[in-house]
Amino acid sequence: MSSPLGPRLRTFRRERGLSQASLAARLNISPSYLNLIESGKRPLTAELLLAAARELDVDLRAVGGDGDARLSHDLVEVFADPVLDGMTFTVNEVREMVGREPLMARALVHVHRALRQARETEGALANQVVQGDGDATRSRIPPEEVTDFIERHHNHFPELEAAAESLGLAADLDAQDLYAGLHSWLATQGVTVQIGAPPGPGVHARFDPERRRLSVSEWLPTRSRNFELARTAGRLLTGDAVTQRCADPLLTTPTARSLARSALLGYFAAAVLMPYGPFLAAVEGLRYDVELVGRRFRVGFEQVCHRMTTLSRPGQEGVPFHFVRIDVAGNISKRFSGSGIHFARFSGGCSRWNVFSAFAMPGRLRTQLSQMPDGEAFFCIARTVQDDSRGWGQEGRVHAVGLGTKVEFARRLVYADGVALDDPHNVVPIGVTCRLCERADCAQRALPSVRAPLHVDENERRSSPYAPG
Repeated sequence: MSSPLGPRLRTFRRERGLSQASLAARLNISPSYLNLIESGKRPLTAELLLAAARELDVDLRAVGGDGDARLSHDLVEVFADPVLDGMTFTVNEVREMVGREPLMARALVHVHRALRQARETEGALANQVVQGDGDATRSRIPPEEVTDFIERHHNHFPELEAAAESLGLAADLDAQDLYAGLHSWLATQGVTVQIGAPPGPGVHARFDPERRRLSVSEWLPTRSRNFELARTAGRLLTGDAVTQRCADPLLTTPTARSLARSALLGYFAAAVLMPYGPFLAAVEGLRYDVELVGRRFRVGFEQVCHRMTTLSRPGQEGVPFHFVRIDVAGNISKRFSGSGIHFARFSGGCSRWNVFSAFAMPGRLRTQLSQMPDGEAFFCIARTVQDDSRGWGQEGRVHAVGLGTKVEFARRLVYADGVALDDPHNVVPIGVTCRLCERADCAQRALPSVRAPLHVDENERRSSPYAPG
């Protein structure tokens, strides 16, 4: 049986523009032997796997196939597109393709992404012609590339953690008054901080690198002001590290790289406000009570949830979480799958997820024990969060935030106390998206499933017209 590690090694090598001869020389093996490995005809030994991960600067989990499940899921979703109706592929066939030809599988996902973008552009142009408005050039591809980039690195960037810890020591930051400490440190770097009217419409903060001036909106709460000061410190301290990270081949456009830089600066700021060691000790001690952890570190609910997804330091790992943020229309604006759960990339999510029903009870935390069609179970929490940087008469944004983990980690969370995790009556059957879910008894199905044939009986009226017969 051929090894799937070889083709993945070939993929990473090509992404970095290295020839077989060049990588073979670095690994101290012959090009012909490397060719056999990449063709799956020779095994990739543990020693070579370690060396390859080091030379290619990739996470061992990526070379070892941690990303295969995600790519397989994306490809299954591509094949579920209505344009391919009548062409069926089994999950095993998709997995085999990903294992043998990961580059081809990724290419198909990119082609489908381009097709979807073309559809959106066509629709936007039509709206522009009919209604005289709309931005026909808007693309969702850069944010998706940034999400893929963050997930490949498992939302953990050790060099940014180290830089944040160094700043804490150098500036002698006091958790009780972070603003004063950050303000003083920025002053030593020649940066002037001004708190006043918003720098511009919808602008919370603006940094002028030439005048070395940071303008922060007085509308922001204290925790957000601290975040902006820490983010500016990150600009000064981590520029080279961030630029190097953003040279990742996954980021194919200047826009994607700019978004990634912004995300990494936000990561650094969160690491300053919630230092890794003290934060991990707090979440473990408080059993992942988001509200209590937020009060200890003087940050918001969403900030804590974000930070909880970054706890992947070797030997100091926290609970592996997934994170999702949606608006009232169900649009996913942020997602990260640290738990292994799959999110729909090209269509809407499952309305049975508790994050979608969080809007029914704003501000109240909801829990859910859920199970995917493959039997994988998750324990999730969800709550709405509201932008509090606006005054009277100005409607703030409202989102729902979902955080979850595999059910085997649930007992580490205070929210699972009193929940019978092994009681099937407590389980909510969920799926990724209607097109990929074969559940025949779902009253909330909005589209037919590609996994089961649709039989319509005109003499029957069902809870959903798309439920398989």
